[in-house]
Amino acid sequence: MIKTLAVVPGDGIGTEVTDAALDVLQAVFQASGHTLKTESFLIGGASLDVYDTPINDQVVEACKRADAVLLGAVGGPKWDNLPPEKRPEKALLRLRKDLGLYNNLRPVKVIPALASASTLREEVVSGVDLLVVRELTGGLYFGLPKETVAHPQSNGERSVDTMLYHTFEIERIVRDAYEAARKRRSKLTSVDKANILATSQLWRKTVDRISKEYPDVVTEHMLVDNCAMQLVRNPKQFDVIVTENMFGDILSDEAAMLTGSIGMLPSASLGTGTALYEPVHGSAPDIAGKNIANPLATIASVAMMLRFSLDMPTLADVLENAIQKVLDDGYRCADLTQGALEIVGTREMADLIKGEALKHL
Repeated sequence: MIKTLAVVPGDGIGTEVTDAALDVLQAVFQASGHTLKTESFLIGGASLDVYDTPINDQVVEACKRADAVLLGAVGGPKWDNLPPEKRPEKALLRLRKDLGLYNNLRPVKVIPALASASTLREEVVSGVDLLVVRELTGGLYFGLPKETVAHPQSNGERSVDTMLYHTFEIERIVRDAYEAARKRRSKLTSVDKANILATSQLWRKTVDRISKEYPDVVTEHMLVDNCAMQLVRNPKQFDVIVTENMFGDILSDEAAMLTGSIGMLPSASLGTGTALYEPVHGSAPDIAGKNIANPLATIASVAMMLRFSLDMPTLADVLENAIQKVLDDGYRCADLTQGALEIVGTREMADLIKGEALKHL
């Protein structure tokens, strides 16, 4: 079997973690008798430095042709003061839009060996296994108008962002979330701000209607501020959380810390086109090039890729089990020192995962 992968490392530690994950993936492919063809492209700040644009049309077209896309991270202080249309993050927004990626899956599972690494008490986080399903192409991030203009009346400027949702955008993400809940523990928590926002009122009305199609799934509504509190107070109550774009962005980063480090959290962005896989963490330019970045979120994202895009669920299981075994054996990267028997670098962690995975192929 031959698969093609478009790789967009991006900025900061993006190159290191994608290189580490690709090394593991190539080894697993070869051991299984498959062929993986990869091609790398510049996006984000790296693309700005060369092409004066965060992403070009050729990269988008290459991603459309591939079986999957692996992204590292984009952005950094170097490009923070650029005009909005030139910001590195625009590359990711364009990929999501052009590839039709409306569904962002962010699994948050506390591995027993890491339960003591969380900033919360071990008894609070032990056994946490939840999935955040985030709508990815609507809401404040994409709504128009979005502008800052002069406002002479106040002797300053006026900014506006638009929070916009159509019924069909809510329907498709909610149905995806219900399908995910059916395969898990059959509980869905829909998060909104329906006591204030018109878009949230439409969201809640749509969830109520679709819930009738899934009588086997327990449905609850929760306001976003309460959800933020409950994720810290009692995270084990959650199975699948479905929510709009900005709420999902914030809540999934909060949920990441239940695992002890955002360096542990993978994600998959799915939709009508080629799916994109990336770690949730940022580009961390302060540690770039030092071989200390944690590659586990990227390797776990590759496992999601094997499951959702490459139709190789057995290999996905092998990778996920390898991650757990290496952590059980006490190996950690620098972001997770608690409970560590040995601290290893980016490349060394990838080698450990690769070695463990190959034992089972």
